Amino acid sequence: MTTVVITNDDGIDSPGLAALAAAAVAAGYDVVVAAPLGESSGTSAGLTAAAQDRRVITKEHTLPSLPDVPAYAVDAHPGLISLAACHGAFGPVPDMLLSGINRGANVGRAVLHSGTVGAALTASINGVRSLAVSIDVALEPTDEPHWTTAAGVVAGLLPVLVDGLPDAVLNINVPDTPPARLKEAKWAPLAPFGSVRARVERAEDGAIQVGSVVGDEAPEPGSDAALLAEGHVTVTALRSVAEDGRMQGTLTA
Repeated sequence: MTTVVITNDDGIDSPGLAALAAAAVAAGYDVVVAAPLGESSGTSAGLTAAAQDRRVITKEHTLPSLPDVPAYAVDAHPGLISLAACHGAFGPVPDMLLSGINRGANVGRAVLHSGTVGAALTASINGVRSLAVSIDVALEPTDEPHWTTAAGVVAGLLPVLVDGLPDAVLNINVPDTPPARLKEAKWAPLAPFGSVRARVERAEDGAIQVGSVVGDEAPEPGSDAALLAEGHVTVTALRSVAEDGRMQGTLTA
């Protein structure tokens, strides 16, 4: 049976995590959940462990909606959880790692900073197919996101991952809407910027404040940000760290 590890950067109690795990179980996979104890957004592929003594502290956990699925709350960032999973820390080395469902879109080149995407990229460089999935909710949503919509999209796209390259990474973004209102899924290149951008300000006391702001520029036509704004599910195939052949040539010391 295909073994799948489910993680995220929103924490072990996120409803998006439970929805993604339920979709994987329904698809017939052998599922293990391993996710951060708390919020770990914006951690990229960081390998930070427990703050107390730099060891990874793991506690068995129970997902109320999936009591029979082994689950672990890990005092570490998702990148380290992904690395540990790929080395058999939570059972057999998984065939796939699924990360999400993230609360908020992960589009544009800013996916570099996403803990959701960072976990998937970490799995890929360790030879495990991976997928990151996010739902496009507002910074301050008034209603509960349509988690089951995003979970259903993942279930339909899993064959693309299974049939892909051994180190395949898919980044999927889903509009926050009922399934009947979804537009078709499209392959999409990364936009130069995402719809939500980082805002960095320096306070008078010298402190640096980091937050998020919705961009006021129209996204590049045909990009993941533009297609998502139009109501499409977007799928982007990512590559992890690789050399840049454009700069190779004669070097003079």
